[in-house]
Amino acid sequence: MAKEFIVAIDGTAGSGKSTTARLAARQLGFLHLDTGAMYRAVTLKAIRQKLDLNDTARLGEVVAQTVIDLKPEQGANRIILDGEDVTRAIRTPEVDRMVSPVSVAATVREHLVAQQRRIAHGREVVCEGRDIGSVVFPRADLKFYMDCDLNARARRRHVELQDKGVAQTGKSIADNLSQRDYIDSTRTHSPLTRVSDAILLDTTNLTIDEEVAIVVLLTRIRMKVKANGE
Repeated sequence: MAKEFIVAIDGTAGSGKSTTARLAARQLGFLHLDTGAMYRAVTLKAIRQKLDLNDTARLGEVVAQTVIDLKPEQGANRIILDGEDVTRAIRTPEVDRMVSPVSVAATVREHLVAQQRRIAHGREVVCEGRDIGSVVFPRADLKFYMDCDLNARARRRHVELQDKGVAQTGKSIADNLSQRDYIDSTRTHSPLTRVSDAILLDTTNLTIDEEVAIVVLLTRIRMKVKANGE
């Protein structure tokens, strides 16, 4: 089994965390642990079951009975929810709107954090989300905090949704991202925050290739340092 090495990437919604983490993990030969996809899968299940998102006790009961698997396939993860491939279903505007209210529930986070730690144990992992460096893996070997101008994030998300055939205005996308930032950073349980030992990566004027190159380079440097016991 490979020695454990964890790269934690936190940041704002739409800042490029998921794509950067996925491509960096591919280049490094690491597992990409997409925690955001796990919260989205729970959100999708809550929507389908028409759950009251304010009923955190019920949300906790549902997630405790939920099985989420991340299956690598051609350099990306397929998201499996209770045996069903929901990779595309979790990337809709409806899930976008509801994922923050679901993810603020302590009952949901406690169950998923335990699953995330189990998956990463003893492995080389690039993990991204909102509280990776602060809560999930506070002793991660390398931490990044990604941020990006709101308008740039909205433009990128607009293109992404268009490519998937989803029609949504730029303003509604920006409003959704702004609301998600507010909810994520002000929630009581595991808020979005930049920890003191996280490297700030402003992606406003960076391409995805540049973002990935920075993460990969710094990871390889840190791995050499760790291997030498420095």
